[in-house]
Amino acid sequence: MKKPLVKVDVLEASSKNSKKNTRRKFIKLGGLGLAGSSFLLYACSEDDMFDPGGEVGRPDPDPEPDPEPDPVFDLGSGDVGILNYAYALEQLEAEFYTRVREGGYYSGAPTEEQALMDDLYNHEVIHRDFFKAAITAAAGEENTLPDLEFDFSSVDFDSRDSVLATAMALEDTGVGAYNGAGDRIADETYLLLAGKIVSVEARHASAIRSLIDPDSADFAGDDIIDENGLDLAYDPSEVFEIAGGFITTEFTANDLPEPMTGS
Repeated sequence: MKKPLVKVDVLEASSKNSKKNTRRKFIKLGGLGLAGSSFLLYACSEDDMFDPGGEVGRPDPDPEPDPEPDPVFDLGSGDVGILNYAYALEQLEAEFYTRVREGGYYSGAPTEEQALMDDLYNHEVIHRDFFKAAITAAAGEENTLPDLEFDFSSVDFDSRDSVLATAMALEDTGVGAYNGAGDRIADETYLLLAGKIVSVEARHASAIRSLIDPDSADFAGDDIIDENGLDLAYDPSEVFEIAGGFITTEFTANDLPEPMTGS
């Protein structure tokens, strides 16, 4: 299997106004620098001006090297890699529902829909915090995926249609991700916990689909159920292709385990 690579540059927004502000600040600072230099020249004697003495104004013969940039985090291998993989998705979902509850759709939604969004938010936060604690306990903080940053500019959080369509995509992807990762987990305890979490994610997906199209069979539609009546399973590369567009923090997934033989 080709190893998935998630390497997304952090977005840096720059507007005309911000450029103008930066230039204006530069001009102001430049003016202060000129004024300060004039004051210093006035305070110096002629000898000081031409021969300041000591090391002032002389280049450092042994300058400190520029610090190395922080290395890009890799999810890791074995069960830790899979836990970090799940942790990335849970961070994404928790942040999404956080923003949903801050948006116009949520504030104007019927009480029943607000309650559902509250439940989904609480579940995803619990999942996120569980994975962080589990990975840190098993492998240390240095091997735990850091807090991610996201770009949800494609989502209109004032629009019910936009929020629900994004929620459905994230929940469906989460279910497929857990199903696709199950046969890569070696530790039976982690496998059992992943099975419990994916059952919750599947209920999330069904609830969102029922909101979009009530009284229909879409809660278990043909687009997410295979010919055997089972939920679809996604390879990590497929998951990153769907969900990676929301993630702006750069990281890699070079050593995730392959599915285990005979599983």
